[in-house]
Amino acid sequence: MTEPRVEIESLHFSVGILGISAGSLLLLVNGYSHTQTGPFIPSTALGILLLIVAALLAYAGVRRSLNHAPLFVSVFLTISALWCGSGLVHILAGQGVVVGQAGLRDALVPGLVAFTLALLIIGVVGVMQREVVLSVISFTVCLACAHEIAGLYDRSFGQGATAANYLLVCLLGAYFGTGRMLKYITKGKLQLPGTGLVKKDKLTASQAQDKNDIVITGLVMNLLSASVFACSLLGVVSTLFQGQVPWLWTAGVYQIGVCILSYRCLDTLSATFYGFTSVLKFAEGYTLLLTVWRPTEPYFPVPFPAVFSILFFVLALFITQKSLADGLYLLFYVAYCIAIAAQPQGFFQGGTQGVQAAIFIVSAIMVLVSLHNMASPWRIPTGEGLVKALVSRTSALNLREQDKDLHAPYLGYSKYADAEVLGHACSVLAAFAITATVGPSGPLDIVILPWAVVAGGALQLLSGSVAFARGKTLESTAFILYGIMWVVWGLTRYGGLYGATRGFNVAVGIICFMLFNCFVMVGTLFLSKAWLAYALTFQLILISFLLDAVNALPFGYDIGVTIIFGLVSFYCFLANLFNSSFQSPQLPVGEPFIKLSGYGGGSGKCPHVPARKATSVQKIADILKNGGTCGIPTDTVYVLVAACNRPDAVEKAYKAKVHAQDRPMSLWISSIKQLEPARHLINPLLWDFMEAAWPSSISMVILRGKWLECFGLKDSAKYIGTPQSIAIRNPNCTVTTHLIDLVGPIAVTSANPTGEADTTHHNQVYAKLGDKVDGVLCDGPSPENIASTVVDCTKIESGNIGFFRVGIFPKSQVLQIFERVQRKHKGGGVDNTAFVTDIAEETTAPETAVRAKGELSSVKEEVELQEEGQDK
Repeated sequence: MTEPRVEIESLHFSVGILGISAGSLLLLVNGYSHTQTGPFIPSTALGILLLIVAALLAYAGVRRSLNHAPLFVSVFLTISALWCGSGLVHILAGQGVVVGQAGLRDALVPGLVAFTLALLIIGVVGVMQREVVLSVISFTVCLACAHEIAGLYDRSFGQGATAANYLLVCLLGAYFGTGRMLKYITKGKLQLPGTGLVKKDKLTASQAQDKNDIVITGLVMNLLSASVFACSLLGVVSTLFQGQVPWLWTAGVYQIGVCILSYRCLDTLSATFYGFTSVLKFAEGYTLLLTVWRPTEPYFPVPFPAVFSILFFVLALFITQKSLADGLYLLFYVAYCIAIAAQPQGFFQGGTQGVQAAIFIVSAIMVLVSLHNMASPWRIPTGEGLVKALVSRTSALNLREQDKDLHAPYLGYSKYADAEVLGHACSVLAAFAITATVGPSGPLDIVILPWAVVAGGALQLLSGSVAFARGKTLESTAFILYGIMWVVWGLTRYGGLYGATRGFNVAVGIICFMLFNCFVMVGTLFLSKAWLAYALTFQLILISFLLDAVNALPFGYDIGVTIIFGLVSFYCFLANLFNSSFQSPQLPVGEPFIKLSGYGGGSGKCPHVPARKATSVQKIADILKNGGTCGIPTDTVYVLVAACNRPDAVEKAYKAKVHAQDRPMSLWISSIKQLEPARHLINPLLWDFMEAAWPSSISMVILRGKWLECFGLKDSAKYIGTPQSIAIRNPNCTVTTHLIDLVGPIAVTSANPTGEADTTHHNQVYAKLGDKVDGVLCDGPSPENIASTVVDCTKIESGNIGFFRVGIFPKSQVLQIFERVQRKHKGGGVDNTAFVTDIAEETTAPETAVRAKGELSSVKEEVELQEEGQDK
């Protein structure tokens, strides 16, 4: 790890530690000053300050979530959630929503119980990993929560013990955080004793791949929400009421964050799971709010909890690929959804709460096992790889290799995994939710808003945002459009805002949505048949909304079309999940009705292999040796190449570009040794100049000669260079030179049709050239978008060089190299008047020619045409 990386991480560590100290200082002042008559700090003010500190800790934890620091992330995000929920409860108390000591106790205790257990587990793992500071903070805040629970049940116990624990946290955090901050500010010159960060032992290879540290926070949030209902079942609190909503919705908000960061970690299955559980958290909190709005407990119809249990079950089957323990853990949520559907009063009945008590226990075990396996070199067995081993023995199923290349989008560059699985699943939930909205008690009583607005709306907007980040414009448009529609229609029709009013105003808005969806349907013609069915059936739902708005809805039409849309969405959910897990067989999604060359292609016809693997380079080399053309990365942009000893491939690469007749190809070598057979035909000064300047992003234009016959080009030699000159280059790119070592010298042209912009990402190669390319070596975005420097060496024997283009390699450095070579040949003297003149000239003009005498000859005009077609 480089020093700048250490400094940045040290800063985030300091911010987090100092944030914990600030929150602890606030709570210890409130605890020591707390009297029988009331707190020293008003409840509303205390709650707001806790929210501010919680946001600061969340920032520090999120910033470190991708650096494989599971204990750090777990401690800071857990304490952040603790103070966020506590702050919201104190605000409710300050505003009179939570009344009296008994109300405050029933509101605070479920959350404090969950965080006491969670921090105890984190502290134990911290001790095992010798993380002294983090373990002490975890144990001390854990004791503070336990003492606060005791104080809420026995007022004579007081808040002094709680304040004493926070005093220890405050002092420790202030000292350690200040020490780390001083080291960062002084760049290591000043450091307080005992504040150094010890470098841990290297983890195993399997642990290095498992870097989704944020899932621990998701498990803690499951523990938190389960605690609310388990405490009610066990009699720890006297009732379920709106004062416990902050804990449930805090868990929901943090799990949406876990979902987003899991996509950032390329963990689609975990992201989908925590997206599902966040919907449950918002539904649970909304149900408790209904006890305020409605005197009776809400009635839960069967359809959508039952559908949710099916979604959880399918996800559990596929998540067993990660580990058997994860799959079994999801089965508890299958049971939970079945319990909601089986009991009319849902969350308020004992069976549902009993399942939550089981989830509380299992979540605590999962936190311990998962955190230990992430932080420790030795692992607790969880059945990891067991299901993969069983599936690999069957010939019917072929598992897809799970690596980062699986998540690479066709166009552009994205740091996120695909979110289509979650988007389609949310459509299933929203569709089946609105099928249960009829009833005499009204839509609020059947808890429609969390399912239609949160699942169909908020989470689909999230899926659309992720799709946009991946360059999937059509999918992003569809998810965002449908998400907005579910939010607007859910709040208006099912949230009680619509009422019995029917009119033209609402119909106009729905017609606008229908027109936009028509554009989406046209776009899906170029995507797949499954996406067309998805967009078309949603149009039927929009028609039902329109008919309802004008009070002309036929009986049963809306139920029928929503069921159809739900089934289509479920198939898309299952197909995306299945096809991303298995190489074969594949659930068909249908070819597009209209195909465009290069659009979304290459996945099956043209292999896209990662450049970091030696086997991938060998595969591309084999394609080139067999007469294929491939797109490869370089030290600048992507290029299209063919092996020089395969004249047919050189001609194919030349004709792959549109209007390429006036854009000749260039010749690339892996080292000057590949020119050894023709060394006797090359000027000694030119040879030494090549040897000194390469490898680099310098292209040299040299005179054409018999030396070109050494590479086996035969008749295809006419496509390389012009009749007078040829551009030759030795790139400064490891993977490119290794490939040329395997294949031999290659003929190169730019990987884009003539006149278009340079290709700066591997997925753009196939998008621009289509079936004209046989393979792509993938290396992500290009390191540079600046052209190479093109040096005119056609008159080097007279001691002169020129520049057709000054690119990424500075002109002054090229001249310095040439000066050294000249001195070698001239015994230290420099008699090149052009060199002296160029030192004084500006080097910003890209097409400046350097000559000692006169203007450029006709060679320059020919080479200019040549260099426009070669790699930049």
